[in-house]
Amino acid sequence: MVDNCLGRIRSYYARLSEKEKRIADYILAHPEKIIHCTISEISEDLGIADATVFRFSKRIGYKGYQAFKIALASEMVSPSQAIYEEIHDEDDEKSITQKVFQSNIRTLENTLNMLDRQMLKQAVHMLLNAKRIEFYGTGGSAVIALDAYHKFIRSGIQAYAFPDSHFQLMAASQLTYSDVAVIISHTGKNKDTLAILQAAKENGAKTIGITSFPKSPLGQNVDVALFSSSEETEYRPEALASRIGQLSIIDALYVNVMALNKDHASTSFGKVSRAISQTRL
Repeated sequence: MVDNCLGRIRSYYARLSEKEKRIADYILAHPEKIIHCTISEISEDLGIADATVFRFSKRIGYKGYQAFKIALASEMVSPSQAIYEEIHDEDDEKSITQKVFQSNIRTLENTLNMLDRQMLKQAVHMLLNAKRIEFYGTGGSAVIALDAYHKFIRSGIQAYAFPDSHFQLMAASQLTYSDVAVIISHTGKNKDTLAILQAAKENGAKTIGITSFPKSPLGQNVDVALFSSSEETEYRPEALASRIGQLSIIDALYVNVMALNKDHASTSFGKVSRAISQTRL
């Protein structure tokens, strides 16, 4: 898979500093030019220090400017071109639908590129060994938490989710060192979400965070952080766009847990399936 370098820049854009946004704007406007530029040439054009360009490259997930430039060059020679979600007055229903699907595909590709293999493995084994898993999310993230509960209730591991933030906080206060709290927040800085994280940690529970902002309080203070990609468009705010990536992270965690716990998971899955089928008779 070709690394979607420009997609990464768009995904990180909202959380960049003003100088980093200038670099991002410059690259997005002249991607073909950048692959032939040295770090000093970009710095000179923008009137900033070489170190700022280097830090920008690391900020969006590369080891340095050279690694970033190689990734960008690979993307430039790729035959596949993304269809960006710019809706025009003359677009018909099929065109708009195609752009929405392409935007979602891009979000999934960027999220996959952002996932750290070691963090993912650690999260899976934390869930696999948990006595109890609780999923937390407020506002729009509550929907993701309920989806996670809907999946993991089939795993044979005790799983719970609560739609009300006060219930969530009370539940988090009862967690133990044998339990895992999975906390979902797009921004990673919601006050209620951080109160839940604090309660879970005070009780010794292991914590997994799913957020779009690596430098957020949630991303920096959980035991394991998994990051989703998103980019704001004209008709969808960034928080809505991030959900497709977060749902897919939950899917990946669930399937990994089921694959590593086949016998127990199969028994539990069978019980759930039989119970549901009986209601359809």
